[in-house]
Amino acid sequence: MQLKKVQVANFRNILNTETEIQPDVTCLVGKNESGKTAFLQALDRLNPQRTGATFNVQYNYPAWLFKKHRQRGDDLDEFVPITVTFELDTKDKEAISKKFGPKALKSKTLTVERSYTNDLYLDFEVNENEAARHVLSKMPLPTDLKSVKSAATFDDAREQFEEWLGTGERNEDDKQKVEAAKAAIDFGDSSFDDYVSDILEERIPGFLYFDQYSTLPYTADIRKILDEHAELTPDEITARSLLRLGAADEDYLLNPVYEDRKRELQGVANGLREDVLKYWTTNDKLRVDPDITLTKHQTPQGQDVVMDELKLMIWDDRHSLSIPFNEHSSGFQWFFSFLAAFSEYEFSQKPIIILLDEPALGLHARAQKDFLRFINERLAVDGRQVIFTTHSPFMVEPGKIERARLVEDKGTEEGSKVSMDVMSTDADTLFPLQGALGYDLAQHLFINDHNLVVEGTSDLTYISVMSDFLKEQGKTGYDEKWSVVPVGGADQIPTFVALLGNQLDVTVIVDSKKGGNQKLNRMAKEGYLANKRIVPVGRIVGRQNADIEDLFSVGDYLTLYNDAFNASVKAADLKGTDSIVKQIARHTSVDRFDHGKPADVFLRQRDKYLPKLSKATLDNFERLFVEANKTIST
Repeated sequence: MQLKKVQVANFRNILNTETEIQPDVTCLVGKNESGKTAFLQALDRLNPQRTGATFNVQYNYPAWLFKKHRQRGDDLDEFVPITVTFELDTKDKEAISKKFGPKALKSKTLTVERSYTNDLYLDFEVNENEAARHVLSKMPLPTDLKSVKSAATFDDAREQFEEWLGTGERNEDDKQKVEAAKAAIDFGDSSFDDYVSDILEERIPGFLYFDQYSTLPYTADIRKILDEHAELTPDEITARSLLRLGAADEDYLLNPVYEDRKRELQGVANGLREDVLKYWTTNDKLRVDPDITLTKHQTPQGQDVVMDELKLMIWDDRHSLSIPFNEHSSGFQWFFSFLAAFSEYEFSQKPIIILLDEPALGLHARAQKDFLRFINERLAVDGRQVIFTTHSPFMVEPGKIERARLVEDKGTEEGSKVSMDVMSTDADTLFPLQGALGYDLAQHLFINDHNLVVEGTSDLTYISVMSDFLKEQGKTGYDEKWSVVPVGGADQIPTFVALLGNQLDVTVIVDSKKGGNQKLNRMAKEGYLANKRIVPVGRIVGRQNADIEDLFSVGDYLTLYNDAFNASVKAADLKGTDSIVKQIARHTSVDRFDHGKPADVFLRQRDKYLPKLSKATLDNFERLFVEANKTIST
């Protein structure tokens, strides 16, 4: 099942916030103390895999409301701090349908809650009548019990079976059939709903939470780590994951023969080294050198005891230096430790959702990029989801802004809020996004050979999404050589070209507006830009006045507009031959509406809209890309 939505309420500094979760990677962006960690920790407590964390109303309920709400008589223990919505996948449905038929589940969503008493509640829709019909229809029953196959519920069927068995003399063969049928629909003390709930509960993904306190220690008590019943700290849990890597044999790890212990540990370390070096490009000469030593300790009673200690050293071939693990860079410690923790769950049969609190915080910008690659290539695969927090601009992918959620603490009245709306008023909250976009823009401008300049982020959204979709359909998108550069408005395009047109290969996609085109045409004559490197949208759609939105058919764009603004504008309502955005503005009696909202809806819900786009829309965008691609060789 896939996590679709999370709601956290009355947990630490969060009073009530809800947000949608991406199918692959979701990035929570915000400054320190904004509530990012609280959000992850509340989610982890729904079904923790590593931490075993539970809700505690005294410690987790918002401190400034705890006594106030208790005094007014609220039962805080029964409050639900975490509610999530999952979408069931094919295997989840099959787990029910293989016994109860394809119509037993009425919906494809599952809502799961956990209260401060740590009780778990599942909410889903079933059709017991259809389930009963399916199960009973396959049973070989006596002729005088055929009517039971239309029983409304399993309880009804059991009552009819019991009544039949308790009435008169029965044929032994028939009696065995009825008793077998009765046993097949006996759920014990549970109801049908409870029975289905137990099946679905087993399929709920576990949450793998990892933070800075989970990094491997330099030394640890090996016997304690290997004790399944011992209470371990987060770093000791990671050490156990390390030892479990490669199915390390406990007898060898505790073998009094040093060579046997060392050989087993080297196998453990080698299992991770290749993974580390694949994604750790900062220094490829590092290797972890674990060891187990037998040391004597004296108890308070004065007795000498032998203690098996795990020790981790880092050997650096570049500098011919060996240092304790906890004295190496914090970034390497975090990365290696997480790989060790993840290795225990990577091939587990139970699905997991990975929660990373400020990952790669100690990494250089280049290493953070490596870690993002690790997330995309290794973690968020095969349907696995990753949710991580950050305040670093280098942990935000400019081409995947739809993954970002802004986290902002709005004070004691509203608490911390998680939002998909990038129109935050808090500059500190927005900084990582702005920094990521600015860095990406700078990289594109001065590294890429071919720059495709567009007006703004709406143009970038439409062009990027449509190009990817057309390529998936075997059609033409924009050439991979292009770097698409939004310059922040139509008025900025001539300035951009004037400043950098001579130094960079630039092609401009421009709305068909008289002023902008005249400036660009004049600049082309003056040698800043070749005429053929100006691609007006109007030329693509065969109209004098056209904006990027006019590449969509009227019906397609109105669908985006109506969904974005909860409106109901029809094609028949629009008048005129100017651009569609002006026609809509005129119809709705506004000077201008926010063009970014329909683009944002299109970006975030692309899977909903793309399959329904008309041929006219697809053809327009393909013509645009063909025209732009022609200019690369000039």
